[in-house]
Amino acid sequence: MRSTFHGLEVARRGMTTQQAALYTTGHNIANANTPGYTRQRVNFVQTEPYPAPSRNRPEIPGQMGTGVEAGSIQRVREGFLDVQYRGENQKLGYWEARSNNISRMEDIFTEIGGSGLSKVMDEFWQSLQDLSVSPENEGARAVVRQRGIAVTDTFHYLSDSLHQVRTEIGSQIGVSVNEVNAILEQIAKVNAQINEIEPHGYLPNDLYDKRDQLVDDLSKHMAVKVTAVKLDSEKTNASPMAEGSYTISFIHSGTEYKLVEGTQFDKVSVENGQDLDGDGVTETPGESFTAFQLTGALNGGVTITAGSGNEAAFPMGRLKGLVESYGYGTTDPQQGLYPQMLNNIDHLAYSFGTLFNEVHKQGHGIGDDNTNKSFFDGLNTGGTPPHKGAAKAIVLHNDIEIDLKNIAVSTEKGETGNGLHALNLANLNSTNLANGSMKLVGLPDLALPNDILTSGTLKTNYGGWIGKLGVDGQQAVRMQLNTNTLLQSVETRRQSVSAVSLDEEMTNMVKFQHAYNAAARNLTVIDEMLDKIINGMGVGGR
Repeated sequence: MRSTFHGLEVARRGMTTQQAALYTTGHNIANANTPGYTRQRVNFVQTEPYPAPSRNRPEIPGQMGTGVEAGSIQRVREGFLDVQYRGENQKLGYWEARSNNISRMEDIFTEIGGSGLSKVMDEFWQSLQDLSVSPENEGARAVVRQRGIAVTDTFHYLSDSLHQVRTEIGSQIGVSVNEVNAILEQIAKVNAQINEIEPHGYLPNDLYDKRDQLVDDLSKHMAVKVTAVKLDSEKTNASPMAEGSYTISFIHSGTEYKLVEGTQFDKVSVENGQDLDGDGVTETPGESFTAFQLTGALNGGVTITAGSGNEAAFPMGRLKGLVESYGYGTTDPQQGLYPQMLNNIDHLAYSFGTLFNEVHKQGHGIGDDNTNKSFFDGLNTGGTPPHKGAAKAIVLHNDIEIDLKNIAVSTEKGETGNGLHALNLANLNSTNLANGSMKLVGLPDLALPNDILTSGTLKTNYGGWIGKLGVDGQQAVRMQLNTNTLLQSVETRRQSVSAVSLDEEMTNMVKFQHAYNAAARNLTVIDEMLDKIINGMGVGGR
């Protein structure tokens, strides 16, 4: 026989469940503008009908429903879209870093405005052409000297500026590494909190949101693989919908390295680096990013050697873009955007200065004791390769600084009006370095010195480097825009699933409110029926 108070319990369950749905709706509305928040919903579940199958069940026409309950409060989220978002986010981080650093390099050279090294060298060659017309003119000689100083100053500016920006990129690597380590530690802590709650059958949705947002932030710095490790529902009271703890890892050369597993995490560092903040942790490389290190209990201290060629062997993301700009590997010259350009500028300065000196020594200045003199100095830095550091060290030779007569523009000794050798010096600009020798006007052919550039001319070599820089910059900007468009597309789809819609929540609020009112009205009706039974029946004989 069914209970007299059966209807009261059904109505009560309806009220409490709709009330829970209203509370969840309010939570969604309150967090409509909270970054990383995922809207939640109450999963309504029918309670067990009466009576349950058994031998002593009452004989009634059929099972009767006993109401509803809130089975779970679940996030509305699509995991596949999260994977897509993080994949595009790591690409965007890489191309943003690369684009920004190429843009800074383009700002240093400023060839578009006509004020760069190419323009300064053209003016130097033109001053030699002018000097060939009037080799005895002291003013023309002074212009050549000043143009020579302008060339050396421009080399100094380019070298110093590239080194300064490179140092700043090294600091950015340190900041990025510190951010990665902080995120890894936070993910491990959130995993610990989730592991304490899930065994009791609850779904810590807000902690899930916090962890997913941390993983999104991490994906900007480096490519990661996320694996959810769920609790055994047979051994605990964990809900089948519980997401478990995250294992964060990355794959390099077919090997998977774990960064976070449960409550444990490894720290990321760099080899042969510098401790920027004095905490004993290496943040940025000294000369180059030679290795990617993992320190902690998970990997036992693993060092991944930097790659060679055009790609650094580091996880895709902002960190990789910074490393490829700063430099990596143990070769000399090092791989990377800025080391390669510094090497090119050093090689150009060395080739220009060395070749100019060799040609200059073949001519004669004004007077009998001013032959076989160099025009530039500071080229023999003792580096390996020989041209290393030449752009920073090249200066005007002291002989030229103190006496303009030492500028050798004559092919014959004592012929002060002979300016043919000034043409030889000016012709260096168009000399094909691949020939191995240079034809001189009025003098024997000159064998080109060793260790200089071996193809094209000085101008075409420099123009080729600047042209490649422009192409790389255009590609980086294009890839950044394309990747950002794809990221926004994925984010739009993700938000359409997970974001809070105030219109939808208002509709749900009205719907749950009416359901609550109806359940309350049902409770009132049942109460009136019971009042009639208890107080209005069986009064005879009183």
